[in-house]
Amino acid sequence: VLADRRKSPTKFVWPVKYFTMFHMTNDSALFRTRRELEDQEGAYPIDGNRFGSPTGEWVPLYEGKMAQAYDHRAASIVVNPENQHRPAQPEPATLEQHQNPDWLPDPQFWVASSKCGWSQGSTWVLGFKEITATTNVRTFISTLFPTVGFGNKVPIFMPETEDRSEWFLAANFNATIFDFSTRQKVQGQTLNLFIVEQLPVVPLDQYDTIRFGPKTAGEIIREAVLELTYTTHDMAPFARDMGYVDETGEARPPFPWDEDRRLLLRARLDAVYFHLYGVTDRDDVRYVYSTFPIVERQETEAYGGYRSRDLCLAYMN
Repeated sequence: VLADRRKSPTKFVWPVKYFTMFHMTNDSALFRTRRELEDQEGAYPIDGNRFGSPTGEWVPLYEGKMAQAYDHRAASIVVNPENQHRPAQPEPATLEQHQNPDWLPDPQFWVASSKCGWSQGSTWVLGFKEITATTNVRTFISTLFPTVGFGNKVPIFMPETEDRSEWFLAANFNATIFDFSTRQKVQGQTLNLFIVEQLPVVPLDQYDTIRFGPKTAGEIIREAVLELTYTTHDMAPFARDMGYVDETGEARPPFPWDEDRRLLLRARLDAVYFHLYGVTDRDDVRYVYSTFPIVERQETEAYGGYRSRDLCLAYMN
């Protein structure tokens, strides 16, 4: 399990610390809409969805509804003032927007970068969507983000060592077998810390010791997570940390957003994690996939069959 509290001190499988940054109600005085930024702070756009001002930089405040698996720009936030109960709603990114490596989503609010508390050199972080349900398309949804502001419904995992390896956790969290395990634990609509700590994760040392042909599990996962994550310029620091650079040390261009290719990469990751979890009987794999009926329905409509399941079984061979 991620954190074993049966003995003192707590044994953490991964060197990360759970953290929430801004409470959407208690910290609301720190937030600014775009109009407030321009009218009250004298702000101006400087890079993507960031703003400069006489008092410093303002960064977007990410909410859970803006993210999906391996995608920190899944949706912009659109405010409808006539909706008194839920005025802020996600507007999903189009395929054309996803395919543009310069496009970034618009949040509802921005927050001063100085209030975020990022240490010098921090450029990306692992986070997940806290609000969920076992009846959703998927239950545990995680991605890597640039260092911006985060509402309390996007908990993040801060590294406690200089050796960054949280992309393994991103892959683990988004694996179908892990999501199947998560659905056995979640009873409400919130992935509270006490639930997340009980979830079974692959220890770091197994990524280097378990091999599939000429490559270790870690090498296969590293390549797939890099391609799935680095589709936009604001994640260039992550690409550099992963060694995806040219001869000058600068990050190479982002990978193109290709829906079919992304499905293939995620199926490959699923196959690796089924092996890592010791679930290799093909009927067991089929059963796990059958517990995600919305995914099956969507893929059957799009491809004529349960494509991710079939690709995963093929990769497992």
